[in-house]
Amino acid sequence: MTRSIDFSITLQKLCPVAVLAVLLAIVFPAFAQRPPISIDDHFNWVEFTSLKISPDGSGLVIGTDRADWDQQIFREDLWLYRDDGKGGSLVQLTQSGHDTMPRWSPDGRWIAFLSERKASGKEPSSEDSSGSKDKETAQVYLIPANGGEAFSVTTGEEGVHAFSWSPDSRTLYFATRQPWTKEQKDRHKEEWKEVVQYRAAERGDTIFSIDVSDAIKGHAAAAIPETLESEKASDATPGSRPLAQSPWRVHQLDAAPDGHALAFVTQSVSEREEKIEEYEIYTVDLADASHMRPPRPVTHNEALEQDILWAADSRHIFFEVDYGSVEGKYLDTQTRLYWVDTQTHEVQRWATDFTGQIARYGVAANAGVVASGRVGTEVQLYSQARPGASFAEYAGWPGTYELPAVAHHSQRVAFVYSALDRPGEVYIAESADDLKQARPVTSFNKIFTERDLPKGKPYQWKADDGATVEGMLMYPPGKFEAKNLPLFVYIHGGPNDADGNHFEADWYQWDRLAATQGWLVFEPNYRGSSGYGDRFMAEMVPRIVSRPGKDIVEGVDALVKDGIADPDRVAIGGYSFGGYLTNWLITQSTRWKAAVTGGGAVENVANWGNDDMTFDDAYCLGGRPWEAPLRYHDEAAIFQIDKVRTPTLMVTGADDIRVPPLESYLLDHALHALNVPSSLLIFPGEGHDLDKNPWHGKIKVREELKWLQKYGGVGTAH
Repeated sequence: MTRSIDFSITLQKLCPVAVLAVLLAIVFPAFAQRPPISIDDHFNWVEFTSLKISPDGSGLVIGTDRADWDQQIFREDLWLYRDDGKGGSLVQLTQSGHDTMPRWSPDGRWIAFLSERKASGKEPSSEDSSGSKDKETAQVYLIPANGGEAFSVTTGEEGVHAFSWSPDSRTLYFATRQPWTKEQKDRHKEEWKEVVQYRAAERGDTIFSIDVSDAIKGHAAAAIPETLESEKASDATPGSRPLAQSPWRVHQLDAAPDGHALAFVTQSVSEREEKIEEYEIYTVDLADASHMRPPRPVTHNEALEQDILWAADSRHIFFEVDYGSVEGKYLDTQTRLYWVDTQTHEVQRWATDFTGQIARYGVAANAGVVASGRVGTEVQLYSQARPGASFAEYAGWPGTYELPAVAHHSQRVAFVYSALDRPGEVYIAESADDLKQARPVTSFNKIFTERDLPKGKPYQWKADDGATVEGMLMYPPGKFEAKNLPLFVYIHGGPNDADGNHFEADWYQWDRLAATQGWLVFEPNYRGSSGYGDRFMAEMVPRIVSRPGKDIVEGVDALVKDGIADPDRVAIGGYSFGGYLTNWLITQSTRWKAAVTGGGAVENVANWGNDDMTFDDAYCLGGRPWEAPLRYHDEAAIFQIDKVRTPTLMVTGADDIRVPPLESYLLDHALHALNVPSSLLIFPGEGHDLDKNPWHGKIKVREELKWLQKYGGVGTAH
């Protein structure tokens, strides 16, 4: 038997204000108090890793990354959005949890992607050629764009590093490490057993082609196509034809629109950035694919080229540079966009009138480019028709535009958009001129729209040298622009990155959780950050931590002076370069009540020797260790560690080669010797990005919040 409630009698007992509140909650549920974001909400965030639009603009392939708590992995899945003229539909395209890097065939009939799934029930071998335990390797898979099952195009123990379609959709090009025959593998195992020949055993890549129709026929027949005996005896994909070899690892492939050439960009075999000459762009002539031919270099500079795409004229190749210089001696700047003439090798820079950082870009239907660009705390979409033309900003919403995707035969553009109060989702617009009319095609992060989110805004202050420095403030829910708040200084990594008007929720970016616990979160874009001009970025050189550290301290002083922050309740933290700066700053002041640091160095010599990114390390410190020994000493926290009084929690990935765990062991040992309260968490199997097991990131943030509560006195972590 159900029980009814007489609201007329109940409301008579309440005062008028209470009556109004009850009525509003009944009639207008949106006015009811929203619950705060929880740690469970936070870690069910869905990240978008890739976005590709079909040639005619009618479809989108969306790559997602999300936690699978039961399997203890991050699932990488692909989704397909189709615009059927009736609002569109979104379906899950793959379900293996290991699928990435989708690419449409130029005719729009197929979607190719990389997957590390088990192929056709084949179990991985127990050992590789070096004697170590094997793991699933990435292979190229095909799936029909109109629906069906995915099937593998490539096979073998050698994983595919990069692939590309031919412009007629008849051929797939792919690169793997140079395959060995069974005899070569057996001989190596017999001679070396489990011993690893560091560097000496490295080998470069071979680029292959495979006929798509043969792959489809082989799949239809549920059998591998007939091949030569020599092919059967090696790791090469049956039916594939070798086109070219490189002594380096092939990082990306792209075929020219007219089909005459294949471009690729290389990186070191070990994927460690140690010698700049290992990073260049090459082309392979496809006029006669019947035999191997040497690749032709088209760049030769001190830059690390990346993100290559052919221009519509099939003569120029676009590329970006994050590290190094195209124009001369090695020099780090904000990310720049270039193209190179494959005939004359002349390089031209695009967006020369743009003072910010260029992020992702796409080659537009009109042969120009559409790119996302960061200026200060905003990331907007821009376009440029040709070199020398204006890099023009489109009229969009305030916030952050990421992963811009443009169609070859349509004006449509897709992107991921977020803002402080809008979680990231995928949107599609009829053209880049209609960004404000773009419609969302996903709602994966809807839960955040149903929570009481912190509000934030930019904040600026003056540095001691007169420079204007900016950061973001994230206020506790219900306390926007309140005064005398406890302050948590949360420092971004990079350093060539910036915090701004965007939405992110993961183990790395947990500012909203900290704000929900009662902290005013201060995210400084210190010297070295992107979006404020090349000079601002370079002013951290060679004072790699002391100059950014001074910016941050002066920002805290400004917040205290303005009455915004409580000087007696200040904590600090960060990861990667943010951890590096945290480690430095706890040696510079005892004002910090608590510190949480991860993946950050405390000295520079061993870190240079172990880091997989040594170009920028040496550049930012004014040379290699033997070239600038005093700077390596003066910019290291370990030599001032006896000044530390701040209780410090440290975290590290056990297999991190970006900032090796030895840096955290060193800091922990020093603090333990000094009797400073400290704790070190080590996550097994994790590298720098903590992307193996989602529980590790969740435990990391859980314990960091507890640490801030215990020693900073703010929050109710759970």
